[in-house]
Amino acid sequence: MRTTKFLAAGVIAAAMFTTPAIAQPRDTAWSAAWASAMQSPTTADGNWSQAGFDHQTIRQTVRLSTGGRSLRIRLSNLYGTKPLQLTGITVARADVTFHGSRRTTIAPGRTATSDAVAVPSVAGEQLVVSVYVDGATGPATFHEDGLTTTSATAGNHLHDNAPGTATSHAFYYLTGVDVTGAAGTIVAYGDSITNGHNSTVSADHRYSDDLAQRLGKTRLGVANAGISGNLLLHQLPCFGDVGVTRFRRDALGQPGVRTVIVEEGENDIWDSEFNFGCGETPRITADQLIAGYRSMIAAAHARGVRIIGGTITPFKADYMQPADFERAEAIRTQANQWIRTSGQYDAVADFALAVGDPADEQRIDPALDSGDHLHPNDAGYAAMAAAAAKTLGH
Repeated sequence: MRTTKFLAAGVIAAAMFTTPAIAQPRDTAWSAAWASAMQSPTTADGNWSQAGFDHQTIRQTVRLSTGGRSLRIRLSNLYGTKPLQLTGITVARADVTFHGSRRTTIAPGRTATSDAVAVPSVAGEQLVVSVYVDGATGPATFHEDGLTTTSATAGNHLHDNAPGTATSHAFYYLTGVDVTGAAGTIVAYGDSITNGHNSTVSADHRYSDDLAQRLGKTRLGVANAGISGNLLLHQLPCFGDVGVTRFRRDALGQPGVRTVIVEEGENDIWDSEFNFGCGETPRITADQLIAGYRSMIAAAHARGVRIIGGTITPFKADYMQPADFERAEAIRTQANQWIRTSGQYDAVADFALAVGDPADEQRIDPALDSGDHLHPNDAGYAAMAAAAAKTLGH
């Protein structure tokens, strides 16, 4: 049983070889117990990111993958257009502070990490993070497709449980919850399949959630850094920064990171053939995908981080499949062959095998299909978690 606590809170060449600044070095005292990769504001799916907030309390629920003796939160104004002024954040109705102050201001393009809060936690525990802003924020840095229920309520409700007057399925500003006393963090990195798209909302059935449960007593955290629609080699405005570029921030920048599991490349194949409502990108080749994988492997190894390659899952369908399916399938097959046999990754999580139809490896197993023939259902994500856990020796 889970308990609940209340807290307040393209170009390919450039993408592969530009090395952005690292926000902070690896932090061995803290481990990420939950994470969310941030995106620039967009009107997609009716979220609140473009409008932002004004004199409102934002209440967001997260599930900790591991527990610890104390915790801290990380907030992001990465895509903000002006300083983000936060009036208050509470943890179990106690105030969270930043450098000893209940208020904090985060400059555009920056993140802020709170002081340690002496609130013990356990694996699987749900925490409600509430943040109050007493002015207009402007467009909000956020994470689309959060598979959660976030509420916004007019006024300051940091110390009560007033029900929200409006709800959203996205996360806003909240990019991480870290704990002390854990054994480090495994980062699940990738696109909508890593993000858990089409899994049950507010049920925590992403593959990363199931993986955390399987890891059990290891005290390892699992941080999900997936973004729905994300591409490895190019950028579309609705779907986050280029995968090989954001890797250093969203994967290697997680506190306590020990291992990264990469699952990405499907959208690079798809978006060169189909417009999901956010534009199209140039056609890519399997060799270009592999070059992107190599750049992430090199970056991980330079930081002393183990990196596991996840194979690209099948996408054959009777409708809504790449226009040139044979070409797309050839790219997927070549990329997967390299992932499985090149020896460049430290290990391989064979997600394609885990969710593929035994009768047709080009299709997702009907029993594991969420209905769009691309994304797994809850059982499919559990099968992916089993594959990842096996690779990790659990």
